[in-house]
Amino acid sequence: MGDNDTEEQDTFPVRMDEEGDNRGNPKRGRRVEKFQNNFSRWMLPEELRETYLERANCCPPPIFIILVSLAELGVFIYYAVWKPQKQWITLGTGIWDSPLTHKPENREEAWRFLSYMFVHAGVEHIMGNLIMQLFLGIALELVHKGFEVGMVYMAGVLAGSLASSIFDPFSALVGASGGVYALMGGYFMNAVVNFREMMPLLGVFRILVIVLIVGTDVGFAIYRRFITHEAGMKVSFVAHIASGVAGMTIGYVFFTNYNKELLKDPRFWMCIVGYIAAFFFAVIFNIFLSPAPA
Repeated sequence: MGDNDTEEQDTFPVRMDEEGDNRGNPKRGRRVEKFQNNFSRWMLPEELRETYLERANCCPPPIFIILVSLAELGVFIYYAVWKPQKQWITLGTGIWDSPLTHKPENREEAWRFLSYMFVHAGVEHIMGNLIMQLFLGIALELVHKGFEVGMVYMAGVLAGSLASSIFDPFSALVGASGGVYALMGGYFMNAVVNFREMMPLLGVFRILVIVLIVGTDVGFAIYRRFITHEAGMKVSFVAHIASGVAGMTIGYVFFTNYNKELLKDPRFWMCIVGYIAAFFFAVIFNIFLSPAPA
């Protein structure tokens, strides 16, 4: 997304008659062009695809989402291998005693409101998050670059923990679902806003897939929280919903404004001001009003 001049200066057309490498390897040039064309059809309305293809390249690569995923995988392996665990399906004491886990009684340790995204409760938990965030994040980052994707991802992580601290103040949090839900929320808004300019069947498919995934996941979280009485971790559906809303607002601005200046878009400022206001309210609540133990 061209929200500043430097991005336009740093990107160059990927054309076989302009790039020296592609002249030497025309098959590779055609593969790269086809690859980028497919991504543009998933992410952009028709009138913006030509602009994207003229500027598109894979430098930098989708580095943000890859680095975050590697960090999350590394932390999981650490707690699964070096910490005493009986098996990898569900990690127990190690993650609950971790200085990264968000716990209501440790809310004065502010880094936990973000660091909980690195800690996962088991193989199923981390694999689900990694698959979704790599699938969506790489596609989004190839078009919108790492800064935009990173802002949406981190906004979702922070929104999830802050909302949980207000509406579900006795629950601990682990996992990167906040960032994943933010990406899904932003991607969903991209599909809805640009629906008429894209292939109709593709737009319907994207919207239905996201609705199915979110509906199933949130429904299962609610079931585990209020209906089943089996022992184990209770999933915070509040954090999931808040992260999705953050993605639908912040992500809506970032992912539907390709090649436009964000600072001149009033929707950008509305989302930023709203997010900051909610952030300060959550901070005040946690300091003065939270019923959770100190």
